[in-house]
Amino acid sequence: MSELKTTVLKVTSRASVKIGDSFFTFEAGIEKSVPEDFDVEKLPEEKKKMWDEMNTDIDNQIIEIQEFLRNKRK
Repeated sequence: MSELKTTVLKVTSRASVKIGDSFFTFEAGIEKSVPEDFDVEKLPEEKKKMWDEMNTDIDNQIIEIQEFLRNKRK
């Protein structure tokens, strides 16, 4: 029986928040190809980097809409 190999890493992050009287859902995703010579021991580290990147992207989207709505009310 052959051993399965990881060929792609894919991460999707999503958050729903209530701002004022409205609910907003934000989502971001990333997919990376895994090279043939990838060291499987580094898999947790690479996944963490991807999660951190997507979660930061979601945080920035939330900040951006909050600022937009705040400026719209002025």
